[in-house]
Amino acid sequence: MLWFDGTISDDPRTGFDLRDRGLLLADGLFETLVVTKGRAFMLDAHLDRLLAGAAALNIPVDGESLRRPVDDLITALPQGGIIRLTLTRGVGPRGLRPPAHQQPTIFAAASAPWSPNPTAAEARLATAQIRRNPSSPTSRYKTLAYLDNVLALEEALGRGADDALLLAIGGQVACTSAGNIFVIQGESLLTPSLDDGVLPGITRALVLNVVAPELGLIPREVSLSRESLFHADAVCLTNSVALVTHATELDGKSLSRSRRETVEHIRAKLLALTVNNGS
Repeated sequence: MLWFDGTISDDPRTGFDLRDRGLLLADGLFETLVVTKGRAFMLDAHLDRLLAGAAALNIPVDGESLRRPVDDLITALPQGGIIRLTLTRGVGPRGLRPPAHQQPTIFAAASAPWSPNPTAAEARLATAQIRRNPSSPTSRYKTLAYLDNVLALEEALGRGADDALLLAIGGQVACTSAGNIFVIQGESLLTPSLDDGVLPGITRALVLNVVAPELGLIPREVSLSRESLFHADAVCLTNSVALVTHATELDGKSLSRSRRETVEHIRAKLLALTVNNGS
């Protein structure tokens, strides 16, 4: 199901301008939202992140223009689902220079249902050769430039793993192909600092600010080495759709499962928040 130019259609072959910079140059941003109980979970946080990215990339857009396709699609998802909201800089002339008068393109796609696993899935990780650049906007904002993530995941799958571990240029742990990383160490819940090429995940923020305190864990943003993952009590991954995944292996070596119960507690808290939509 697609929203474009104020119209909802089941036909994805909509009238899209092939000169759009989002298509030609990955010049844009996106958000992925879960819909439950007739609302998009953490919608304001997702829109705030999208607006922050648009401001950083100098794409002129307002919050109401971004909210409209989400609100329209929610009515078409009575049983809940997933919405991807996409913003591009719009059509421009040949070359890299942005047009003097920008007319951004906004569209959204919806799918149903959203069916989370009752328990945390498990994932084997493989360290990708591709590195994250902390100085790049593609690391700090949710841009359309996802080729590094695509190729990192492909590399990991080719090595028999389920997801890729991406390190920053300096060697610090950054993220996976589509999620943030958390390390449980004693009573501490550690996650890589945003300065290490990390996207400020919406679920990441929920875990740091809401879930960890409720579980008596001490949240800390620190630089982590790849080797530190082997000494952790547990390693888990988060994003808005899967919520929490338990990382059990890295580059063919086992990661600890001793705090599996804590990983499940984190997932249960997030699942309750999402299903109940914060109420």
